[in-house]
Amino acid sequence: MTPAIYLLGFVTLQRVAELILARRNTKRLLARGAFEAAPGHYPLIVALHASWLAGLWLLGWSAELRLGWLLAFALLQVMRAWVIATLGRRWTTRILVVPGAPLARNGPYRFLSHPNYAVVAGEIAVVPLALGLVWYALAFSIVNAAVLAIRIRAENAAIVHSP
Repeated sequence: MTPAIYLLGFVTLQRVAELILARRNTKRLLARGAFEAAPGHYPLIVALHASWLAGLWLLGWSAELRLGWLLAFALLQVMRAWVIATLGRRWTTRILVVPGAPLARNGPYRFLSHPNYAVVAGEIAVVPLALGLVWYALAFSIVNAAVLAIRIRAENAAIVHSP
């Protein structure tokens, strides 16, 4: 097995684990009276991430890893863990609003409104760069920026209009 396969395997397993966690947290939040805001764009997010990962497996499985970008990826994982730990049972991949619940203002949320999206944007670029796929990093970063513009607008609207 190549080092690239280990990286891609880690990212794949991480995404599967996050989807399991998100599903569990979504069920809990809905049971507490949460509602989902702007679910219409969610399939677009799923399609973006699935195609990004599938393409990385197709194009990068045998690539030589760039250690500097691998270090950047490791730093992004620390940030990802901080975000998930900060939100705890509130972390999910959907926009869920619990009426009356305060917004997170601690952890990385002291510094950024949407730190999870900053991590995702970083990963969308950094993983392909670690595999030497510069054009792939650029193409998916552009598409991701467009999707995140929709997502962040929807999330901000849900926060402003929540009861």
